[in-house]
Amino acid sequence: MVRIALIAAAGAVVCAALPSPGLFAAIGLGIAAIGTGWLGYRRPGEPGFARLAGAAALTVGAVGCLLGALRVALALAAIDRVDRLL
Repeated sequence: MVRIALIAAAGAVVCAALPSPGLFAAIGLGIAAIGTGWLGYRRPGEPGFARLAGAAALTVGAVGCLLGALRVALALAAIDRVDRLL
């Protein structure tokens, strides 16, 4: 579970830097990393490293999701600005 969360978190951060469809993938992978990271962190029987990796995936996934959401907001603001010019 933790490996999937870390892969999704890394994918979210990478997709946040990609062109157009990357921002939507960043949001989706970020949400997936948050969910799976939370599940990995909340397992009481897991060793400390696995729980720490789950918390790291949760944090990095949240950053990737926020970066993707920021890019969506910037794109919408740019569209609104161009609309005002026309």
